[in-house]
Amino acid sequence: MNLKKYFIRALHRLQKGPGYTYKELLVWYCDNTNTHGPKRIIKEGPKKKLIWFFLTLLFASLVFWQWGILINTYLSYNVTSSLSIGFKTMKFPAVTVCNANPYKYSEAKPLLKELDRLIDAALERILQPSPGNSSENISPPLDLELWYQIPLVLIDEHDKDNPIILDIFETNQTTVGIQSSTDTPTSLLQMAQTCLLCPPQCSHPGSDNCTYRNFTSAAQAVTEWYILQSTSILSKVPLQERIRMGYQAEDMILACLYGAEPCNYKNFTQIYHPDHGNCYIFNWGMDEEALNSSNPGAEFGLKLILDISQQDYIPYLSSAAGARLMLHQQKSFPFLKDQGIYAMAGTETSIGVLVDELERMGYPYSDCTMNGSDVPVKNLYSEYNTSYSIQACLRSCFQNDMIEICGCGHYMFPLPQGVNYCNNEDYPGWAYCYSSLRSSIRHRQICIDSCKETCNDTQYKMTISMADWPSEASEDWIFHILSYERDMSTNVTLDRNGIIKLNIYFQEYNYRTISESAATTIVWLLSSLGGQFGFWMGGSVLCLIEFGEIIIDSLWITVINIISWCKGLKQRRAQARYPDVPPTVSELVEAHTNLGFQHEATGTLPRDRDREEALPPEPGTPPPNYDSLRVQPLDVLGPDSDME
Repeated sequence: MNLKKYFIRALHRLQKGPGYTYKELLVWYCDNTNTHGPKRIIKEGPKKKLIWFFLTLLFASLVFWQWGILINTYLSYNVTSSLSIGFKTMKFPAVTVCNANPYKYSEAKPLLKELDRLIDAALERILQPSPGNSSENISPPLDLELWYQIPLVLIDEHDKDNPIILDIFETNQTTVGIQSSTDTPTSLLQMAQTCLLCPPQCSHPGSDNCTYRNFTSAAQAVTEWYILQSTSILSKVPLQERIRMGYQAEDMILACLYGAEPCNYKNFTQIYHPDHGNCYIFNWGMDEEALNSSNPGAEFGLKLILDISQQDYIPYLSSAAGARLMLHQQKSFPFLKDQGIYAMAGTETSIGVLVDELERMGYPYSDCTMNGSDVPVKNLYSEYNTSYSIQACLRSCFQNDMIEICGCGHYMFPLPQGVNYCNNEDYPGWAYCYSSLRSSIRHRQICIDSCKETCNDTQYKMTISMADWPSEASEDWIFHILSYERDMSTNVTLDRNGIIKLNIYFQEYNYRTISESAATTIVWLLSSLGGQFGFWMGGSVLCLIEFGEIIIDSLWITVINIISWCKGLKQRRAQARYPDVPPTVSELVEAHTNLGFQHEATGTLPRDRDREEALPPEPGTPPPNYDSLRVQPLDVLGPDSDME
């Protein structure tokens, strides 16, 4: 019951309002607030009132301006980076080693035979003093169908306005608006002294919609053209056959030592890498726990001796000789083309490692991801069960775009289910589509915007030094021993052109952690807001509460005024509906009494309808027979009576 009374009193209080007008409320606030300035406005004289009103308005504007800057700074979510140095036993990084040449030439030669004959004839045609005495007399004849799918041409730019296109296997050269031929005994490179050797990619054979990749050196153009053509050929070879054509672990890894523990090729995990063929990863951590390094220094690291068999390189596919290696985290895919380094044959390469750990703050401070689950790009490298990386995302994005636009996937990247690799036979225009997509800035930017950096990352900084190995004094016995261990032969089957020694170790156990922290926090924001308010206005949190109170009271008064205005509007509409003055209650009672006397005098009872009409109407509404029932008030005192 007390609760009901309390709510009724509260309702009456709400209906009554704060009991102030706007002016009274403002005067009350200025007189009672703890904020400096408003009190002086109402207590000083007219001139000082104006001065204090101006100062209060100015400083209040400064406070709001500073508040806007502080809030905007907080919402920008800036970070600060801090560097800390620690000391601990660290996990030895995963080490991936590959041969710079992806396949043994002795194994891949049957597949590349026609391509090699074609490029040999093209080079002979380019350098031959008499163009008519070379490729035309080759037996058996060349398969020029492969050539015309993606040909090599020379462009003579002596005349910039009319460049001449010189096809290597044709004596007729074309130019814009000009047809010319030449049989002078000079090489094509001499004919095109300002030449660009270009492999054009066309949307389909015989089309004029072609893209030219320009090279100022024939060596670069021939290598790129050969890679493009071999990609088309090798894309049709099954994966197991490509693995068989590559370098096997037992042939490539001659010796292994980790710290004081011996190891061999069985301690490496084999993966197939499209750029480098068979690659082998030490300490990948997929099947076993990652190895810890017991101490820093070269004696406690990984020592490898590799045989790259340089004599079995594919001549036009790999122009660099050596081993390609990369240090990376456990369970991460090695992208050697981006982050790998070369180790030169005939040398001992020592690699000292320092560790940097990066810790980024997530959303909203940076657009990084923990595991790639919030990245909209399908990770095609998930088939390797490796962790997310931005390199995997960018390549997956490019491959997805190529599948969508070109209808096939590029040989260098993994394929989703149900999609084939591109080749010249099934997809004649794939090279044009691939070249256009690779040079498209728009598609590249879409992939960059879609992919995210990882929030936590480990980077390995390497210090590399090299020396000739083995020395001339020791190479005889070293090659004898290594040859015997590999081939069980007393003959020397190794030489310094194919042998590499690697030493990989931690330089020290100090590691650096580069971590991000929020530059602005909610505590910083509140203290900064309060500092600006106190400095310019002398206020505090209680002053803000007072200001909030006057705002609520103003809204309260406004609501009550709106309700009163609505009621008044409703009454005015009712008065407009009934223009005569409505009777008072006493007049209605007297009329009802007179009607009853009439019925008693006549001895009749009112009918139901009369009874209903005789009932008093609801307050505020005149009866239906108002004109007939209206009684004029009696003039008791008379028209001339005096109240005195």
